[in-house]
Amino acid sequence: MKAKTEELKYEEALLELEGIVRQMEQGQSDIDQLTTQLKRAQQLLALCRDRLTKTDAEVKKLLGT
Repeated sequence: MKAKTEELKYEEALLELEGIVRQMEQGQSDIDQLTTQLKRAQQLLALCRDRLTKTDAEVKKLLGT
């Protein structure tokens, strides 16, 4: 069972996202799966983007830039 998006670590989200992309590229998804996978990919992308943005802000704060 997939973990809730907000509970995933960045690396876990990225690995799951890469798996979804791989399945899509190889045509392994039927139309019903495709819709579900696209929604999940959007969630994972949002999580990764949010984590990167927060980390960037923290690093800039620590470096005083």
